[in-house]
Amino acid sequence: MIKYLATASLLLAGAYLTTGPALAADPGITDTEILIGDVEPLTGPPALLGVAASIGHKIAIAEANAAGGINGRKIKYVLEDDGYVTARTIQGAKKVIDVDKVFAMLGISGSGQSIAVMPVLEKAGIPTVIDVAPVKFLWEPPRKNVFVVGQSYEEGIIHLVNYLADKNPGKKWGLITQDDDYGITVRDGFDTVVKAKKLNVVYSGNYKKGQQDFSSDMLQLKDSGAEVFLAGGIIGENIAMMKELEKLNIKPVVGIFWPGRVEPVLKLMGPAGDGIYAVDYVEPFAGRAGKAFLEKAKGLLPEAEMKGINRYSMTGYAAAKVLIEAIGRCGKEPSWACTIAELEKTKNVETGVMAPISFGPGVRFSNQKLQIMQSEFSTLSFKPVN
Repeated sequence: MIKYLATASLLLAGAYLTTGPALAADPGITDTEILIGDVEPLTGPPALLGVAASIGHKIAIAEANAAGGINGRKIKYVLEDDGYVTARTIQGAKKVIDVDKVFAMLGISGSGQSIAVMPVLEKAGIPTVIDVAPVKFLWEPPRKNVFVVGQSYEEGIIHLVNYLADKNPGKKWGLITQDDDYGITVRDGFDTVVKAKKLNVVYSGNYKKGQQDFSSDMLQLKDSGAEVFLAGGIIGENIAMMKELEKLNIKPVVGIFWPGRVEPVLKLMGPAGDGIYAVDYVEPFAGRAGKAFLEKAKGLLPEAEMKGINRYSMTGYAAAKVLIEAIGRCGKEPSWACTIAELEKTKNVETGVMAPISFGPGVRFSNQKLQIMQSEFSTLSFKPVN
């Protein structure tokens, strides 16, 4: 009797494996579909960033699905909104991993949110490619299942401040940053160059996250006599700062970081935003690569979503493309272990929107090449200067 039951159990198990949701033991994959999850700020102050990043993911997924999917399986994108609230990021990540049971993760909201959700991703062991907020904590030390596409905030700021310092020798400097992890990172990069080049910093301010009124801060900047200004805001903050500088009738040389290097920001700044400098690792839309990306998107997106594209759509597209190719190299029976191994083998992958992407043994950060750009209000665009 025991022998009969054991045989029956084996037969039932075999039947389940041949008709069940996957050939592999890992979740998020069936014979016809692969689920990829993401958590982004689709509402709240940085929605301009989160929506754009998700659009980039959608472009890469639509491109892959149009070509037959991943070895015949179509990709389904499972997206959660965190409203840029850290507790909701953690909740959203747990939902897509534990409830929706996705096969892999993309994106992951802002810098503080990515840091906070790291224990969830590590514990799950799910293949993850982060592309929205590249901060060093995400790859130092390297985590087996987490890969980051981009360039570090510190290196970005160092590159920008070095450029502005060389272009404006002997000038007085001003800086303002946000009172969170993002602001600390920006300030650390700035301080590195201040020490190395002995810059004369006459104003150093700190604003509260969510602050809208910068009249007092910019008046202090004016009174300090600062001639070069690093605006350490994200979106609305930088717009408000530039508007205040315009009211005060002063025009220092201004540098901004890539979170604010999006065309709608220029439109909202108005003429005050003309000539500001920015640093980035993705191509400008005004160039050939940017125009080609927009043309590709037109054939893959609904018209309404085209309006949401910005530089974060490029970072999202690149990360999704790298992840999709890694899963594809695992053949007909992809698993988490294989996907992680193939992500590690990523070497000089061309995406068309940034320099080639590579990882490696113990290397979970793509370390993208940087370039300086300058805004042109008349065309609402940024153009390379180096």
